[in-house]
Amino acid sequence: MAGADVAATPHGGAVNGVPRVLLRVEGALVFAACLLAYRWLGESWWLFAALFLVPDVSMLGYLANPRTGAACYNAAHTGAAPGLLAVVSMLAGSSFLLSLAVIWVAHIGFDRMLGYGLKYASGFGDTHLGRIGRAAAAGNTR
Repeated sequence: MAGADVAATPHGGAVNGVPRVLLRVEGALVFAACLLAYRWLGESWWLFAALFLVPDVSMLGYLANPRTGAACYNAAHTGAAPGLLAVVSMLAGSSFLLSLAVIWVAHIGFDRMLGYGLKYASGFGDTHLGRIGRAAAAGNTR
Protein backbone atom coordinates (compact mmCIF):
# COMPACT_ATOMS: atom_id res chain seq x y z
CA MET A 1 0.00 0.00 0.00
CA ALA A 2 2.79 2.44 0.87
CA GLY A 3 4.42 1.81 -2.50
CA ALA A 4 1.17 2.68 -4.27
CA ASP A 5 0.92 6.13 -2.71
CA VAL A 6 4.57 6.85 -3.56
CA ALA A 7 4.19 5.83 -7.19
CA ALA A 8 1.01 7.89 -7.58
CA THR A 9 2.69 11.17 -6.69
CA PRO A 10 4.28 13.29 -9.43
CA HIS A 11 7.69 13.44 -7.72
CA GLY A 12 7.98 9.84 -6.53
CA GLY A 13 6.58 10.62 -3.10
CA ALA A 14 8.96 13.44 -2.24
CA VAL A 15 8.54 17.20 -2.19
CA ASN A 16 10.95 18.97 -4.54
CA GLY A 17 11.93 22.48 -5.54
CA VAL A 18 10.56 25.55 -3.78
CA PRO A 19 8.04 23.62 -1.64
CA ARG A 20 10.91 21.55 -0.21
CA VAL A 21 12.90 24.68 0.60
CA LEU A 22 9.84 26.25 2.22
CA LEU A 23 9.27 23.16 4.39
CA ARG A 24 12.90 23.28 5.55
CA VAL A 25 12.65 27.01 6.30
CA GLU A 26 9.43 26.32 8.17
CA GLY A 27 11.28 23.69 10.21
CA ALA A 28 13.98 26.23 11.07
CA LEU A 29 11.35 28.76 12.19
CA VAL A 30 9.57 26.14 14.31
CA PHE A 31 12.89 25.23 15.92
CA ALA A 32 13.71 28.90 16.62
CA ALA A 33 10.22 29.55 18.04
CA CYS A 34 10.59 26.53 20.33
CA LEU A 35 13.94 27.78 21.60
CA LEU A 36 12.34 31.11 22.45
CA ALA A 37 9.33 29.42 24.08
CA TYR A 38 11.60 27.18 26.12
CA ARG A 39 13.60 30.20 27.28
CA TRP A 40 10.34 31.91 28.26
CA LEU A 41 9.29 28.83 30.25
CA GLY A 42 12.52 29.09 32.23
CA GLU A 43 13.29 25.37 32.41
CA SER A 44 16.83 24.01 32.60
CA TRP A 45 18.82 23.95 29.38
CA TRP A 46 20.41 20.74 30.68
CA LEU A 47 16.95 19.17 30.50
CA PHE A 48 16.55 20.44 26.94
CA ALA A 49 19.91 18.95 25.94
CA ALA A 50 19.20 15.65 27.70
CA LEU A 51 15.80 15.16 26.05
CA PHE A 52 16.30 16.74 22.63
CA LEU A 53 17.17 13.47 20.86
CA VAL A 54 14.69 11.25 22.72
CA PRO A 55 12.21 11.16 19.78
CA ASP A 56 14.91 9.40 17.75
CA VAL A 57 14.56 6.36 20.02
CA SER A 58 11.58 5.64 17.77
CA MET A 59 14.06 4.48 15.11
CA LEU A 60 14.37 1.26 17.11
CA GLY A 61 11.19 0.21 15.30
CA TYR A 62 13.39 -0.43 12.27
CA LEU A 63 14.82 -3.43 14.14
CA ALA A 64 11.47 -5.15 13.48
CA ASN A 65 11.07 -4.15 9.82
CA PRO A 66 10.84 -1.01 7.65
CA ARG A 67 7.05 -0.73 7.91
CA THR A 68 7.09 -0.84 11.72
CA GLY A 69 10.10 1.46 11.78
CA ALA A 70 8.39 4.04 9.59
CA ALA A 71 5.23 3.89 11.70
CA CYS A 72 7.17 4.36 14.95
CA TYR A 73 9.35 7.12 13.52
CA ASN A 74 6.41 9.00 12.01
CA ALA A 75 4.39 8.74 15.23
CA ALA A 76 7.25 10.39 17.12
CA HIS A 77 8.00 12.98 14.42
CA THR A 78 4.63 14.60 13.80
CA GLY A 79 3.03 17.35 15.83
CA ALA A 80 0.04 15.32 17.03
CA ALA A 81 1.56 13.72 20.14
CA PRO A 82 3.46 16.78 21.39
CA GLY A 83 0.38 18.89 20.61
CA LEU A 84 -1.73 16.59 22.77
CA LEU A 85 0.93 16.77 25.49
CA ALA A 86 0.78 20.59 25.31
CA VAL A 87 -3.02 20.52 25.71
CA VAL A 88 -2.75 18.15 28.67
CA SER A 89 -0.06 20.36 30.23
CA MET A 90 -2.30 23.41 29.97
CA LEU A 91 -5.31 21.57 31.41
CA ALA A 92 -3.13 20.31 34.25
CA GLY A 93 -1.44 23.68 34.73
CA SER A 94 2.00 22.08 34.33
CA SER A 95 4.71 24.23 32.80
CA PHE A 96 7.05 21.22 33.09
CA LEU A 97 4.87 19.10 30.79
CA LEU A 98 4.61 22.07 28.44
CA SER A 99 8.40 22.31 28.36
CA LEU A 100 8.54 18.62 27.36
CA ALA A 101 6.14 19.32 24.48
CA VAL A 102 8.26 22.29 23.40
CA ILE A 103 11.43 20.16 23.40
CA TRP A 104 9.63 17.54 21.31
CA VAL A 105 8.39 20.06 18.76
CA ALA A 106 11.87 21.65 18.67
CA HIS A 107 13.29 18.27 17.71
CA ILE A 108 10.74 17.88 14.92
CA GLY A 109 11.48 21.37 13.60
CA PHE A 110 15.23 20.71 13.74
CA ASP A 111 14.82 17.47 11.79
CA ARG A 112 12.72 19.19 9.12
CA MET A 113 15.26 22.00 8.88
CA LEU A 114 17.97 19.39 8.15
CA GLY A 115 15.80 17.64 5.56
CA TYR A 116 14.76 14.61 7.60
CA GLY A 117 11.19 14.02 6.62
CA LEU A 118 8.48 11.55 7.48
CA LYS A 119 9.37 8.02 6.41
CA TYR A 120 7.84 5.72 3.84
CA ALA A 121 7.58 2.00 4.59
CA SER A 122 10.02 1.28 1.76
CA GLY A 123 13.00 2.21 3.95
CA PHE A 124 14.51 4.73 6.33
CA GLY A 125 16.08 6.74 3.51
CA ASP A 126 12.78 7.34 1.72
CA THR A 127 11.16 10.47 3.16
CA HIS A 128 8.56 13.02 2.14
CA LEU A 129 11.40 15.56 1.80
CA GLY A 130 13.44 13.33 -0.53
CA ARG A 131 15.96 10.55 -0.18
CA ILE A 132 18.52 10.68 2.59
CA GLY A 133 21.59 8.61 3.41
CA ARG A 134 23.59 6.44 1.00
CA ALA A 135 20.98 6.48 -1.77
CA ALA A 136 20.92 10.28 -1.82
CA ALA A 137 24.73 10.52 -1.63
CA ALA A 138 25.06 8.20 -4.61
CA GLY A 139 22.69 10.39 -6.60
CA ASN A 140 20.01 7.71 -6.57
CA THR A 141 17.04 10.04 -6.29
CA ARG A 142 13.46 9.50 -7.32
